[in-house]
Amino acid sequence: MPVQFSSPSPNFVLSLEGAVATIAIHNPAKRNAIGLEMWKALPRIAATLEEDERVRVIVLRGAGTGAFTSGADISEFETVRADAAGGRRYEAANEAAFQAVAHCAKPVIAMIRGFCLGGGFGLALACDLRVASENATFGIPAAKLGVGYPPGAMRLVTAAVGGPAARDLFYTARRIGAAEAERLGVVQRVVPDRELEGAAMALAQEIAGNAPLTIRAAKAAIDEALGIAHPGSDPVALADACFDSADAVEGRRAFLEKRAPVFTGH
Repeated sequence: MPVQFSSPSPNFVLSLEGAVATIAIHNPAKRNAIGLEMWKALPRIAATLEEDERVRVIVLRGAGTGAFTSGADISEFETVRADAAGGRRYEAANEAAFQAVAHCAKPVIAMIRGFCLGGGFGLALACDLRVASENATFGIPAAKLGVGYPPGAMRLVTAAVGGPAARDLFYTARRIGAAEAERLGVVQRVVPDRELEGAAMALAQEIAGNAPLTIRAAKAAIDEALGIAHPGSDPVALADACFDSADAVEGRRAFLEKRAPVFTGH
């Protein structure tokens, strides 16, 4: 049975099954829209899961069978984003949430069904990998709302889909289905809705069984190559640490003994 974590927000349900932690967005009355206080809670959640040695992979999803997220809570636009100063404060919280997910040392997989729009789309692109249901719908409606998009978040979008696709999605503000999202590189796998949870968890468990130090080093190096690395990251030192680890010894022994390795992250 999954173990429940304490959450800093009632709109996020946190659990752990094996080495896979799940963050479930829970705001069903608004199709899992994310409000300001929810954006502020995400960095604390990411830090908690990153520090927990039991966690090797994180799955971010909508709660139950609901949408991933319909994006930022537009009902707040008349209050917390009513002017430039409020907009900047909101975007700072928004971008901090994106960066917390993107810079988490552990892989984060977005499990997407239904709506994945606006800030929700940005949040999904902050994840390392995305698995979507055939019924998923993607889009960034900023140009139809007259709002700006944080530069840091824009870097995550362009790193995931490239400049031309990012321009297409932002300039037109159009919605796309799962098949086109897969073609553009927005998602890595598309499956029937009934298979979504199984596919996402199978991917998470496959990754969780591999060497954590190697994955951390690979993530840092890939992020540096894409121009989205954490400022304090040192991919060379992380790669060097792999060679001096007990996991490297275990990997060699398991290969020679023709058995599955058991990695500890040390």
